[in-house]
Amino acid sequence: MLESTGLYEESALRRYQLGARQVEQHADLPAELFGEDAPMSTPETAPEIQQEIERTRERLGETVEELAAKVDVKARARDKAADIKAKAQVTAADVKAKAPATATEWSGRVRRSQVVQRRWPLAVVAGVAVVGTVAIWRRRRK
Repeated sequence: MLESTGLYEESALRRYQLGARQVEQHADLPAELFGEDAPMSTPETAPEIQQEIERTRERLGETVEELAAKVDVKARARDKAADIKAKAQVTAADVKAKAPATATEWSGRVRRSQVVQRRWPLAVVAGVAVVGTVAIWRRRRK
């Protein structure tokens, strides 16, 4: 039996014995030709007809299952959300693992900074001056 299968630009011919699941020969069709489950020979005996009916039912069942999966928007959205959640968890774990080392690195940079080492006394004096000014201002208001 010969059968054409495929999509636009992806069609092929298959040859197999009627009732057998294994393909004997397979040939891709040129891109301009289209084939989609069109049997190229007709069964002649009752057993051949019954086998062709069974094969058609199997193909139809597979097609229905594929369409049902595509139509099930909730399941597809759930799967997509699960994928995104898993990726986010991996990223969060990576960030969490790197955070202590990054914090230590930046802390060391700040401690080693010459600007911070030279100006911290000035910052302390400015802070004391601000606190003192606020304290004097409050006393005078009373």
